[in-house]
Amino acid sequence: MTKSNKKNSPSKWVITVSIVTFLLSLFFSFLSNVAVNGLNIVSAIIVLILVIFIGILFDLIGVATTVAKEEEFHSMASKKIKGSKGAIKLIRNSPKVSNFCADVIGDICGVLSGSISALITLKLTEKFGISPNFQIVLSAIVASITVGGKAISKEIAKRNPTKIVFAVSKLISRK
Repeated sequence: MTKSNKKNSPSKWVITVSIVTFLLSLFFSFLSNVAVNGLNIVSAIIVLILVIFIGILFDLIGVATTVAKEEEFHSMASKKIKGSKGAIKLIRNSPKVSNFCADVIGDICGVLSGSISALITLKLTEKFGISPNFQIVLSAIVASITVGGKAISKEIAKRNPTKIVFAVSKLISRK
């Protein structure tokens, strides 16, 4: 195996993405637990909604990159339109982009939303005496919003992959 093949090997990506996921999960779990513990119930619910939305948004980006066609950006790149070269890179790396966006960020948001909903239940139990069994209901609500939101985002991504990839590329583009 040549050096460039070793550099781009699937096993290296798996190890890298696993380590990054572990570190990001630790960081965001710690951050959200500390932050949510210090918040009132309404603010904690807003954080929960934000985390769910981020998971849905990154799922949309992951799907859009796998569906978008590189050819649509070639003429834009030849005209030196900002973001077009980045869009081509995103599409060429769509398996990794999709894995990172939909799996890493999406799954971390799923874990965080479960953790935050448990903390909200504890706050509700302490403040209002609501049964801890409410966690079951809140978990079901969070799951349904997440899954429903991701289903909608997949349809949007399949219908508008070029616009989405281009917007993401312009957002992260430095040139």
